[in-house]
Amino acid sequence: MIDLHVHSTCSDGTLTPKELVEYALTHKITAFALTDHDAVAGLDEALFYSKEYSGKVSEENPQGAGVEVIPGIELSTEYEGRDIHMVGLFIDYKNKAFTKHLEDFVASRTNRNIKMCSLLREHGIEITYEELVKYFPDSVITRAHYAKYMLDKGYVKSRQEAFERYVGDHAPCYIPRTKVTPVQAIELIHGAGGLAVLAHPTLYHMGTEKLSTLIECLKDAGLDAMEGIYSTYSATETREMQALARKYNLAVSGGSDFHGANKSGLQFGTGYGKLYIHEEILGRLKDLLAAVSVVR
Repeated sequence: MIDLHVHSTCSDGTLTPKELVEYALTHKITAFALTDHDAVAGLDEALFYSKEYSGKVSEENPQGAGVEVIPGIELSTEYEGRDIHMVGLFIDYKNKAFTKHLEDFVASRTNRNIKMCSLLREHGIEITYEELVKYFPDSVITRAHYAKYMLDKGYVKSRQEAFERYVGDHAPCYIPRTKVTPVQAIELIHGAGGLAVLAHPTLYHMGTEKLSTLIECLKDAGLDAMEGIYSTYSATETREMQALARKYNLAVSGGSDFHGANKSGLQFGTGYGKLYIHEEILGRLKDLLAAVSVVR
């Protein structure tokens, strides 16, 4: 079993990269891609512990199992006013042009967070950006962090309330993120030597015609794969997404989109209990990577 869409505390997950490796080792997950939102800060740690633990019997790895960590990222993009996410797999996360983009993105995100904290204070929430960073060290601050902070401090009774009243898309303290286009994301991922994957297409609620138009456009721009297996897909949606992948000659990827406690009930590797991604999926993606690397 593999999982090619996983988040850590370096974006908006609740397990550290090390803890993800340990979980994979004890739950028969042979490979996973760490795909934090617009961040690669957790990859060194995940790759280190993958090598440190794999094949060695220890308290953290009682079976002496092995796990492969695939360097990845999930980039936030915008298409016709919609949030579209692009996953990059097998990226060279130390590529200079790629890291420069992420640095610029982090700077714009910091400015956005400072403004959102100011708006929250105007609405009675005593919060500063500095406090958020101290409360969530080594994390890329997202709205999930705001929600947890407000819940922990007693300003709201649930994460859902935090989004509905304060930081949701149509709430008064929300400021949209600076985003690239999906085509620009594909270019960034390819520039870092990776495969570009359209994440969870059904979540965009575009309808078959508009989704097909998007996929055709992205295929022309070099899209390599799309998520044909995903935690929330019904059996019908799985068939439909894989049919679209075949129609546009795209590889199939898949993942749980695990966030730990920030997505209640959704498990690493198995999603909501029925998710299963066979190792053959990873093999096909590696074959594709080898093929496209020759021509790019």
